[in-house]
Amino acid sequence: MTRAEFDNSFVRELSGFYVDWKGAQVPDPKVLRLNRALADELGLDADHLETREGAEELVGMRIPDGGTSIAMAYAGHQFGGFSPQLGDGRALLIGELIDTYGKRRDLHLKGSGKTPFSRGGDGKAVLGPVLREYLMGEAMHALGIPTTRALAASTTGETVLRQNGPEQGAVLARVAASHLRVGTFQFFAARGDHARVRQLADYAIARHYPDVANAENRYLELFRQVQARQAALIAQWVHVGFVHGVMNTDNMTISGETIDYGPCAFIDAYSPDAVFSSIDRQGRYAFGNQPNLAQWNLARFAETLVLLINPDDQDAAIAQLMEVLETFPAQYQQHWLEGMRKKLGLLTARDEDLELANDLHSLMQEAGSDYTRTFRALSRVADGDATALDGIVAADGTKDWIARYQHRLTHDEDHPTRAAAMNAVNPIYIPRNHKVEEALTAASNGDMEVFDRLLEILSTPFDEQPNAEAFALPAPDGFGPYTTYCGT
Repeated sequence: MTRAEFDNSFVRELSGFYVDWKGAQVPDPKVLRLNRALADELGLDADHLETREGAEELVGMRIPDGGTSIAMAYAGHQFGGFSPQLGDGRALLIGELIDTYGKRRDLHLKGSGKTPFSRGGDGKAVLGPVLREYLMGEAMHALGIPTTRALAASTTGETVLRQNGPEQGAVLARVAASHLRVGTFQFFAARGDHARVRQLADYAIARHYPDVANAENRYLELFRQVQARQAALIAQWVHVGFVHGVMNTDNMTISGETIDYGPCAFIDAYSPDAVFSSIDRQGRYAFGNQPNLAQWNLARFAETLVLLINPDDQDAAIAQLMEVLETFPAQYQQHWLEGMRKKLGLLTARDEDLELANDLHSLMQEAGSDYTRTFRALSRVADGDATALDGIVAADGTKDWIARYQHRLTHDEDHPTRAAAMNAVNPIYIPRNHKVEEALTAASNGDMEVFDRLLEILSTPFDEQPNAEAFALPAPDGFGPYTTYCGT
């Protein structure tokens, strides 16, 4: 599989944190799509991966030379309820690689069959959701947002039964900085195994936060650093209108990457109440509630660290953790506002900026305006075109807001590249829900051209592309309310 060698620190250093397991044997594995650029970045032999042997490695039925085949243990709060044992119920970690930038990356399979953590599931994945995660991860990467990435989507030659009938079996090979989750810590903390919580924390520090290893209280500093990355990440989600859809604690990484693209979606019309997941009936993971849920998840992470921070005085440890946790809203808002200033083309910071940004969001909500198109049009407003939002933000007060905005710009020095800078952070193309469904439907019928075209468009989301006007438009009127589903 590789020109480089695997270096499997998780297996080497964390015995007892996983189960050795092999992927299911499948009748006809084939690599449907391979991310050759990512393969090169990882030091993998892309030509080999497209052979029969490579396909067997990418679905989990063959262990690559030097690789592993393990199912990782973790717990998690799912929609607020705690499950003490989740784990890789349909996934395997097949090794770690040091990429061409010197970064350690997990190579992980999703849909490779039953494991001891399957909890009655079949351990399989099907083609549509595998391609959705491929598409979403690559789109988020192109948007500059920390994320797991897709290496390959492979079919298995199996028919897998799902609620809507038989579907094609598939496996996603994905890459991550690691698969350490808040839920990984919860697994051992729930069992009172604080020695292993400490072992895991030391491993996480060494792997992701080596600068805190010599801090006076490295476990408190670990929490502080994880919180900082999550505050930045969630702000980046919101800046592009992304709704994760299932922000359970087992879906929050210690590294600060986006992981597990299940019932995710991007908003068209701006609404903080936007929910797409079929099972999120209470709006727990609504678009505008994501910062609150991130803080809630971080509180659960904090609970696992109490005895590490001060084993002799738990109340003191809790107070220290709470002091950090209570800074999350301000941290998040700082990241959000800094990003909004860039989206608005504001070159300096002024007290009025928060109100200006919030008022624009209120206008978008009132009018049901398309989030992505609104921000993309602002570069023309900044260039003096007061009509650029006509037909996009049709709300009373829009003209007054534009006047305020253009006046605010006069407080900055004239900048000839302001509009270009705005367009570099305000995408013209996102994974529009109707386009995603169009691509997945075509793929299920054997036509990958629609998927490939969408993937190509999303690879350069900030640059206007020829003959791509349809990819920048919201869903047609007949598309109706959009619903996504958990699980594959």
